[in-house]
Amino acid sequence: MTEYHPALLETVATLPLSPGVYRFVGENERVLYVGKAKSLKKRVASYFHQREGLTPRIQVMLSLARTLEIAVTTTENEALILEANLIKRFRPPYNVLLKDDKSHPYLHLSHHPFPRLALLRHHPRKGAGGRTDPPAGRWFGPFPSVSALRETLKWLQSLFPLRDCEDGQFNQQQRPCLNYQIKLCSGPCCDRISVEHYGQLVRDVCLFLEGKSTTLLEQLQQAMWQAAEERAFEKAAQLRDRIRAITLIQDQRRVNLAENSHLDVISIAGNTLGCAVQLFCIRNGINWGNTSFFPENSNGLSLEEVLEAFVAQYYARRAGEIQTFPPEILVNRVLGQRQWLTAALSDLSGQKVRLHKPTQGEKVRLLNMATLNAEQALQRHQQSRATLEGLLQALGTLLGISTPLRRIEVYDVSHLHGSHPVGSQIVFGPDGWHKREYRHFNLADSALRDDTARMAQMLARRLARLSPPPAAPSPIRDPNNPDPTNPWPDLLLLDGGLGQLHAVLALLQNGPLTGIPVCAIAKGEHREAGQERLFLPQHPEPIVLPGHSPVLFLLQRIRDEAHRFAIGMHKAQRSRTQVRSRLDQIPGIGPQRKRLLLRHFGSVKALQEASMEELLKVTGVSIGLAEKIVQFFQEGS
Repeated sequence: MTEYHPALLETVATLPLSPGVYRFVGENERVLYVGKAKSLKKRVASYFHQREGLTPRIQVMLSLARTLEIAVTTTENEALILEANLIKRFRPPYNVLLKDDKSHPYLHLSHHPFPRLALLRHHPRKGAGGRTDPPAGRWFGPFPSVSALRETLKWLQSLFPLRDCEDGQFNQQQRPCLNYQIKLCSGPCCDRISVEHYGQLVRDVCLFLEGKSTTLLEQLQQAMWQAAEERAFEKAAQLRDRIRAITLIQDQRRVNLAENSHLDVISIAGNTLGCAVQLFCIRNGINWGNTSFFPENSNGLSLEEVLEAFVAQYYARRAGEIQTFPPEILVNRVLGQRQWLTAALSDLSGQKVRLHKPTQGEKVRLLNMATLNAEQALQRHQQSRATLEGLLQALGTLLGISTPLRRIEVYDVSHLHGSHPVGSQIVFGPDGWHKREYRHFNLADSALRDDTARMAQMLARRLARLSPPPAAPSPIRDPNNPDPTNPWPDLLLLDGGLGQLHAVLALLQNGPLTGIPVCAIAKGEHREAGQERLFLPQHPEPIVLPGHSPVLFLLQRIRDEAHRFAIGMHKAQRSRTQVRSRLDQIPGIGPQRKRLLLRHFGSVKALQEASMEELLKVTGVSIGLAEKIVQFFQEGS
């Protein structure tokens, strides 16, 4: 039987009976697992008194744990919320994790005489005194996914031609853009529509997004008949087409619920290889779209346990956002901690939230639809993973690597004739891109003469942070699943040729890192896709794969992703240098104010010609700062 660290047993004896959150911590202060408890002493002690009932995953975690940390909370609901927030913060490798942890997309209607309708990820949050930050404009959302919101925004602009350009572009526009020509914008930048008529479009889109479609259709029909009586037949025809389009969209997206229905539908499906969660958002009786989640580290857990972890993490990480919690959440499993979750979500949202599994009616149909989507998403996900694992196995055979390729680290260098050199590290595996582990390297060192030297320095910095593998692996650890607390690359893939390969091999010759396989990939003689060459140690000649090889296509995808990531950082550095202009010489203007000024005026030239009144319209510009800006440009002219 595995012996646990003595410090753990000593800590258990001193734990209180209060509710709270506990953390198992391993080497290098890495948080391994976060859990909640109604009684800390009873819950933590069960890990050591009931060893036979523990899953292999938890047994591995306990064998790696060195210390135990706790946080006592006042109530059980606070413990649940704190647990979800700590999981999001530390991403412990033995907790169920949500891979998609991006901020939620919203529709934002700006505060402007001609408001802009745009997709934003900057969600509004409750600030001091109940105000919102940022306060300007109206927010609609969140939507379940960016793709769902982009589709919504696309047909909204076809119905209500509001502008989507930023204020700086709007202020500098001299003639209507292409959106005006294809009737996706009403042209307010060039006085093609009055403030009153544009305001009516804004009121109409607000009514639609608020679910007041009946009121909107009545107003549009009244306006259409009035235009017909005034013999404004072209305007009447436009209103008629808008009424038809709104009715069609309602028929396609509306579910058989009341017009003011707000609810989320969550279903989980799983098998021995994993699970998938499907989320549908119903707002104002209209389906706003759906998205799929594939929770990590779910092996050995029941679907009910995974679904409980999903609900807690998904909603707790949105605490403080506005318009996020529906009053009703449907699930396709009976959750053991339903009452606990319901009370915690009600506290978070400030209103009563009902979490339940319906047994009849339209809501059961919605739940069945979400379950079917979850099953299909899981099937597609696992088929894609199986295909990818087959390609990785073929790649390993080609390179002479016997162990499974679970983690491939790819490195690239980007610069423009030696200026602003940066390096990139991306990580790829059977689950696809591990974007949380992408890294940039600043290589602006005059001593680095070429890409070979830059590649060597980048790898030296990366390998210096890599802990050596344990001398004796745990007897209960699966050899096919490496220790998640110490990610060890199975392959280093370099974008380059023999020079880069030899430079990295020289680094690996000394120390405990000699066993890492290395491969360099270079473009062909004419730098055309399909002619890539693979350079390997102990191989005098490069390997050239056939142009139709699936392994070659995989390597091209991985290499191109490294290019994209490196070039993005290089362009960002170059852009920052280019806009490091005369504005940086003005006292009191930092990066944020400079960004606001350029976004508002569009260019430094337009800013130079701005008056005091125009400068004071920019958020964060006081009278004193506006006077400094005007004085600076007057003295410099």
